[in-house]
Amino acid sequence: MSETQDKQQVTSDIRDRLLDAAGLSLDRLPMLHVILDRVATFSAEHLRHFAASPVYFSLSNVESQRFGDILEPYEANAIAGIFQAPEWDSHILVGFDRDFVFTMVEVLLGADGSEPPLDEERSFSAIELRIAQRIFDQIGKALQAAFALVADTPFKLERTELRMDFAVIGRRNNQAVAAKFVLQALNRGGEMFIVLPQSVLNPMRQSLGRILVGESTARDSRWTRQIAGEVQKTPVTLKAILEEKPLTLGEIASLEVGQVIELRATPNTRVKLEGNNRELFWCDVGQQDGNIVLRVDRFIDQDQEFIDDVLSR
Repeated sequence: MSETQDKQQVTSDIRDRLLDAAGLSLDRLPMLHVILDRVATFSAEHLRHFAASPVYFSLSNVESQRFGDILEPYEANAIAGIFQAPEWDSHILVGFDRDFVFTMVEVLLGADGSEPPLDEERSFSAIELRIAQRIFDQIGKALQAAFALVADTPFKLERTELRMDFAVIGRRNNQAVAAKFVLQALNRGGEMFIVLPQSVLNPMRQSLGRILVGESTARDSRWTRQIAGEVQKTPVTLKAILEEKPLTLGEIASLEVGQVIELRATPNTRVKLEGNNRELFWCDVGQQDGNIVLRVDRFIDQDQEFIDDVLSR
């Protein structure tokens, strides 16, 4: 190696050490937030095939800390998965807290959320550990799909750890980026956290500092379809109104059993169809097989109805 190359190598080593000591400025890495949002989307997508109930992930926080400070709150309260990223020649850590594990066990085993959530300070069972490993495999695929925007690499699960002291992917005083995700399922939830050593992100600083045009606002078609499907399952109560008769409070108070209330409606009167107290359609009344039926005539234009009502007065 020439003298010039030696100087360049020394300069590079010094620059990397200074960066490690100072910590990354997350504000200057907009693509990292985009990628982590994609991790949440892809994690929900990959787990949907195994879960009987909807599972939702959302990115809640991203911060730079020392590795030991990140893991300390999870001691004896989480399962950590150590992933190898071969193309990066490095490792990252993914962890599930106790609530996350308990919630996902219920989801994957077909629970409907009617039972109260587990609140036990105990060791994880063999079944819970096996399910956690299965989930780690899916999260690894989500990570690969998300990071493909800047640096493609498979994420291979090497081992799982219950002791955070053994979840070693670098020195405990080294700087790292911790991303925390909230899981929601069965009206309960938990937390997933991902720890990325700063030494992994440093070589990608330029790529992470750029914003791909349209990427941050692009729609994921599969996620859009899922949301649309869930929205379409929302229960709506339909109410058919033949006529509305204004009465005073005194008239209503004087009503008696057997009293006849006269309406101006006829068999040709249109019926107003409302959904959750919102006017939707005008309908024609008919009869079929001894039952009263409605045929939708037209949509109700709220603005036009208001104008017509004002003019009629």
